[in-house]
Amino acid sequence: MSEKQPNNPLHGMTLEKVVTKLQEHYGWDGLAQRVNINCFKSDPSIKSSLKFLRKTQWARDKVEDLYVSTFEKTSPWGQSK
Repeated sequence: MSEKQPNNPLHGMTLEKVVTKLQEHYGWDGLAQRVNINCFKSDPSIKSSLKFLRKTQWARDKVEDLYVSTFEKTSPWGQSK
């Protein structure tokens, strides 16, 4: 039962894919500037970031919002950004 969720831009994306794509796009310094959390500032790695983000919902929400605003080309209302 894999129903599509057209209104959910993160559907099918794992947290690891989200963090990896953001890190490739912005780098660790750019991520730390956009989302002010220590796992992006102090000795950053994908593994340590995932560990923190899985435990801390507010930080995960910020990272997911950054991903959507960075890579999602259309708004929920069908207009281009």
